Amino acid sequence: MDLLIGQKAERSITLTAEHVKTFADLSGDYNPLHFDRSFTAKTKFKRLVVQGGLTTGLLHALVAMDMPGPGTVFLSQNWKFTAPVFIGDTITAEAEVVSVHETKPVTQLKFKVTRQEGETVLEGEAWCYTFSVEE
Repeated sequence: MDLLIGQKAERSITLTAEHVKTFADLSGDYNPLHFDRSFTAKTKFKRLVVQGGLTTGLLHALVAMDMPGPGTVFLSQNWKFTAPVFIGDTITAEAEVVSVHETKPVTQLKFKVTRQEGETVLEGEAWCYTFSVEE
């Protein structure tokens, strides 16, 4: 895929309690913020929060499947979480091409993830490398 500076792609997901449980089973992240309603009721969040890995996982899917696309991996990432994501939220990840290397399949992307009402929950940037199949 020939990428152009300013080109964008996006991907959305609605995160459920099942996603949170599956991620915990895979990663071992059973933080009470994700599972214990009485615990979270005493925090500033007041309700169950999904693991950050689910939010960033949407970025992995966006990069690997949409833009730059299949064969793409992250070289580096620099992002910050600006708000929590709660069970039941629909989040949308948007990537924008910031730069494209002239001689290598390396792309710099800017990211923003928002929840359904438009609040930004993550922002940052990353460098990606796209492998091609040898013919």
